[in-house]
Amino acid sequence: MSFDSTYTKELPLVESKTSFSEIDNVIAAPMESKPGKTWFLLLALSVTMLLFGAVCLGLTFWFGIGLWGNNQPVGWAFDITNFVFWIGIGHAGTLISAILFLLRQRWRTAIARFAEAMTIFAVMTAGIFPLIHVGRPWLAGYLLPYPNQNNVWPNFYSPLMWDVFAVSTYLTVSFVFWYIGLVPDFATLRDRTKAGIKKALFTILSLGWRNSNRHWQHYERTYLILAGLSTPLVLSVHTIVSFDFAVSVIPGWHTTIFPPYFVAGAVFSGFGMVSTVLIFVRKVFHMEHIITVNHLEKMNKILLATGSIVGYAYAMEFFIAWYSGNPFEMFVFINRAFGPYAWAYWTMISCNVIFPQLFWFKKIRRAIPVTLVIVILVNVGMWFERFVIIVTSLHRDFLPSSWGMFVPTLYDTGILIGSFGLFFTLVLLFARTLPVISIAEIKAVVPGAQPTHKHHTNGQH
Repeated sequence: MSFDSTYTKELPLVESKTSFSEIDNVIAAPMESKPGKTWFLLLALSVTMLLFGAVCLGLTFWFGIGLWGNNQPVGWAFDITNFVFWIGIGHAGTLISAILFLLRQRWRTAIARFAEAMTIFAVMTAGIFPLIHVGRPWLAGYLLPYPNQNNVWPNFYSPLMWDVFAVSTYLTVSFVFWYIGLVPDFATLRDRTKAGIKKALFTILSLGWRNSNRHWQHYERTYLILAGLSTPLVLSVHTIVSFDFAVSVIPGWHTTIFPPYFVAGAVFSGFGMVSTVLIFVRKVFHMEHIITVNHLEKMNKILLATGSIVGYAYAMEFFIAWYSGNPFEMFVFINRAFGPYAWAYWTMISCNVIFPQLFWFKKIRRAIPVTLVIVILVNVGMWFERFVIIVTSLHRDFLPSSWGMFVPTLYDTGILIGSFGLFFTLVLLFARTLPVISIAEIKAVVPGAQPTHKHHTNGQH
């Protein structure tokens, strides 16, 4: 039986005619050549979005969050919606890199590096919103547990405090995991680069990597340990984010289904964003033979599975509300589906549950234009999921006299647009400065790269 017989029945992850030198050239090309018109056009668009958001954010700092549509009773609105959305986007990178690595899923190699980088950028983007939500971001230092003369200590009973530790830990471990994976590629770029600042920079970042057997042994052991540390973070971070809602007494939030529900939704939205960006990356940088349709099809299968879990969670929410016999809980969910924000609820259902079911059909899973439309709708639906959870649970309080409607202002929308501008600007700059695909890992899955040991006995393998 051959060493790689378990993989021979699978479709190739890289085209068989691809050589090692071609892999080096294709992955290093965006860093060694001048950007094309398409890249500059996309960068101009993302920077424009970023500047628009920065102007709205600057006006918020000057005049206060009264510029937003937040009111009583809707004290949480776009800001926390955006925070939960971007934290969810950041989950796919660690899932693809850590969990699929531990499960020995070789197809992750072409997309793991890019997903890891998107994790860092998404968490950085998410971190902005809790700071600006408090109204006085220059006092954010009080979130950290340090003594001071006023005896002001953080409230460790607050789930918002838990977010500080969970998200900062997740960002730190994700960054270290991403950097360790880059070390062999930094060495490759060091050897390809001629004398200059770039060569000196890559020499420093490669940490003296010599591609020796001892280095590979230490690298693989470290990578495995970090993957093991990162895996619980995928489950813990969004679980803790869900506690912002679940530990409250507000109908629609006070439910034990939120932790697994939020984790599944985070993976769902994260994979949707990774697919969305990769479809453009493979086209712009001519990497169709490395990031193949087979990779996108496997990601679509995960989207189908996680989308079905999210749909099940939606149904269970209604069932639990009815089964509880609590009139307040039942009212909240009926109000979500048929109240003034019903348009947002059914947008969420359509994008997150109905459209992903098209991935049951293989032709649709492998049709890139259709996939692009569906994954964009997934991201739209997941943003609306957070909007529905937050706004529809708050806008009708226990007393009808306290009811109110949230209407976003230009500044709410502008900051949301600016967050997308920041995220895509970082993605575009990353694509031009660092390898978007792991050079070392992709070579391991090229057909013929793995050793084979065939023993013929009586005509049997």
